Amino acid sequence: MYQRILLAYDGSAPGQQALLDCHEIAQWSRSELTLIAVMQLPLSTLGLDGGVYDETLQQEEKDRYQSILNTGLRQLTDAGVSAHGEVVIGDAVSEITRCARRIGADLIVVGHKHLDGWAARWWRGSVSKALIEQSPCSVLVVITH
Repeated sequence: MYQRILLAYDGSAPGQQALLDCHEIAQWSRSELTLIAVMQLPLSTLGLDGGVYDETLQQEEKDRYQSILNTGLRQLTDAGVSAHGEVVIGDAVSEITRCARRIGADLIVVGHKHLDGWAARWWRGSVSKALIEQSPCSVLVVITH
């Protein structure tokens, strides 16, 4: 059924639930599993003219995301599932869809937490919703409350 599964992993509670669900699907379908952690390009100072790029801050953030990714990979390995992963930098939806196309993913798995207030939902937007619109394959949105 699914030959290649891509999990967008951030270490959050929804991400952890997605990891567990992805683990079960990968074992059941004997799929190749890829994890990615998407890091936004960090800006150190915001002003009227925009942000200032800080290479030191970017490396610190990349190291933090790599640690999160390594934890997820270790959990899968400990459970007997073979997986590999990478940290990518950019817009979450663009990077997830780009990676899915590159690896020929049949399924993308993402975690999602319902936000309580309408203002929070409006301000944050929905990566899951945008991903469904732009995805080259099926998307499983694992919901936590």
